[in-house]
Amino acid sequence: MATPAVATKLLESKYPPVTLFSSSPTYQMACQQLRVVAEAMPDIPADIIERLTIPKRSLVVAVPIRMDDGHVHTFVGFRVQHSLTSGASKGGLRYAPHVDLGEVAALSMWMSWKCGIMNLPFGGAKGGIACDPSLLSVGEKERLTRRFTEEVQTIIGPRTDVMAPDMGTDEQTMAWIYDTYSMKVGYACPEIVTGKPVDLGGCVGRREATGRGVVYCILEALKELDLRPEQSTAVIQGFGNVGSVTSEELVKLGVKIVAVGDRYGAVRDLHGLDIPALVKYAAAHPQKSVVNFPDAEAIDPAELLATPCTILVPAALERVITAENAGKLKCRILAEGANGPTTPDADAILAKTDIYVIPDVLCNAGGVTVSYFEWVQDLQQFMWSEQQVNEKLHELMVASFNKVRKLARDRNLTNRTAALSLGVLKVALEKQKRGLFP
Repeated sequence: MATPAVATKLLESKYPPVTLFSSSPTYQMACQQLRVVAEAMPDIPADIIERLTIPKRSLVVAVPIRMDDGHVHTFVGFRVQHSLTSGASKGGLRYAPHVDLGEVAALSMWMSWKCGIMNLPFGGAKGGIACDPSLLSVGEKERLTRRFTEEVQTIIGPRTDVMAPDMGTDEQTMAWIYDTYSMKVGYACPEIVTGKPVDLGGCVGRREATGRGVVYCILEALKELDLRPEQSTAVIQGFGNVGSVTSEELVKLGVKIVAVGDRYGAVRDLHGLDIPALVKYAAAHPQKSVVNFPDAEAIDPAELLATPCTILVPAALERVITAENAGKLKCRILAEGANGPTTPDADAILAKTDIYVIPDVLCNAGGVTVSYFEWVQDLQQFMWSEQQVNEKLHELMVASFNKVRKLARDRNLTNRTAALSLGVLKVALEKQKRGLFP
């Protein structure tokens, strides 16, 4: 029988390739990673790989709202459900100017692998609205969120598709979705979203979960490399929810944060940044930025990733580590807090170095894991303590980390290929056993 790679080429020669997402480099990157898994895991049938390449469902909607000045503006929104095989699809909703269908499709695919690695009963999904949330008033964001919820109402539900916060959205966004959906169905339905306020059925520790998961993985890597946290330094790219929490948790362990950056600029202090002060400063900044933080040196954001450190945490956008800058990294551990921060070309360069890569689908899986905890609590109407949440998160993150490392050693794979393979294998096996539907 032909190998998956060969068989896929045969299929492509007989049937026209899918072009709907072809203009998106992020989607092409996700598909390239899937092809690497197909070559590493030849037992996965080629037709399953082909099915996993194409999202189960993609919805593009117009979102017209009345702006504060009285005129009507129409935004474009997306919701992509990559897989419904493992259960309800699960994934964040982001508000960002660059959002497009291909990006959302790629992120939904990565969510499927992430849920597979963590053995959660979810498929992957993602949503987005192309907008700049920093330019919208609170009222405009509320109207935008509620109208988007109305537009995607037919494909979401607590057993169908469950949203969560992402870039540019927060617990208030989830509260608006919860309220809009509940008004439509006629009863309070907190399990329709995760990452909502604790007062509305949210989970304690959910906001910090992704950053804490990143740190749990970093600690395991430090142990394996025989490095001590108090003798380590870190550089953080991105100072939103993930980056700021990761910084705070690392400082508690004795790690020195020497540089932090965001989309507006970067700051550095080789003696260690005052992270509590930086968190307060960024929260009060008009753009929620670290720019012009008074107790640090301003640096060119292009220099940030090349700053010498023990731990580098890209916690912002996709595709920031490329073939052009991968060779300039001066870290020992690359902990991917963002989704898809490293391109395949950069991966090939990093594979020839001693940099220990903790791939995104493992490293930032703490968020969806605690989202699962929140969903379960809402379904049962039985809430957990923060200690229970953190203990269970640590248990699952460490177990998944060890599964990835074992597969990497046993098959002589990179950490990324091992992590992706575990996620893909779970979904592929379930598709084989269930058949063509869903």
